[in-house]
Amino acid sequence: MTTAEAFSCQELTELVTEYLEDALPPGERARFEQHLAECGNCEIYLEQIRATIALTGSLSPDELSPEAEEALLHAFRGWKSS
Repeated sequence: MTTAEAFSCQELTELVTEYLEDALPPGERARFEQHLAECGNCEIYLEQIRATIALTGSLSPDELSPEAEEALLHAFRGWKSS
């Protein structure tokens, strides 16, 4: 993808964590923010993710039991293959 290409809604949802962690390269961040400016649904989605993070707090990898980690990985593997 070049920096001139627009993000799709699916691409935005896949990159929301990197965006919130300020880990997107500048060009991708600009494209992400341009999509937000043009897509009310994605703007709402981002605010829902921010609210979820604020309400649930944070969990470091060290605080996650091996069983919980495996359960989450299993759930997300199933979600990605759907």
